[in-house]
Amino acid sequence: MTQADQNKQPFKFYTRLNISELTGLRASTLTQLLSLIKEVPGSCIYHHTHRFLQLHQYLSPEPPNDFAYWVTEVLGEDELGEKLASIDTIQYSTIRSLREKIIKTTSEYLKKNSLAKFKFAHEGEEFYFIKSLSFILPSKYSANNLAEFKGALEKVTLDSIYFHVFESRLRLEKGTNDFSFWIETSLGNKALADKIARLDPYTYTLEDLRKALIKIVEQEQ
Repeated sequence: MTQADQNKQPFKFYTRLNISELTGLRASTLTQLLSLIKEVPGSCIYHHTHRFLQLHQYLSPEPPNDFAYWVTEVLGEDELGEKLASIDTIQYSTIRSLREKIIKTTSEYLKKNSLAKFKFAHEGEEFYFIKSLSFILPSKYSANNLAEFKGALEKVTLDSIYFHVFESRLRLEKGTNDFSFWIETSLGNKALADKIARLDPYTYTLEDLRKALIKIVEQEQ
């Protein structure tokens, strides 16, 4: 381990507890869905685009977001469902920009398919908006260099991996994951930071993502 591996600030691992809360808002049509998507809190957009990933941590590739699923399975609008499912979440660094993409995709579809606005969900199949509430807690793990960082990656919970890779980048609008930010700003290793940032975490299970991160760090040591 060289002196260059010693960082200015230790990396402190955090974990999260997640609670889902009903908002009381629901949509029966595409028009209603679009209107509410424009108004609901960002925590709703986050919940409905990441719910499958949070609940089914071992599925890969990830199932479609809730909007795509409802549009396809309940309203039968397969084309729009495919468009919504194909939105590449990794390209968006904020909930706001992700919301705007969903709005644009749905709005353009409704303009070209005016009859779609007259389709109603059956009673009990409406889209219920739920928001995701997260409580961030410190873990017992921290790292002062790459060796300690790798060791901690092997031990932290999947919720910790999720928080530092997904939630910090998108929901907290940091622009990149916590690992890349620390490695670049504290260790001064931009090449390694970029290599981690280039990973598409949505194509991994959380356990496989852990393994991929560890492998990248090992190659650097």
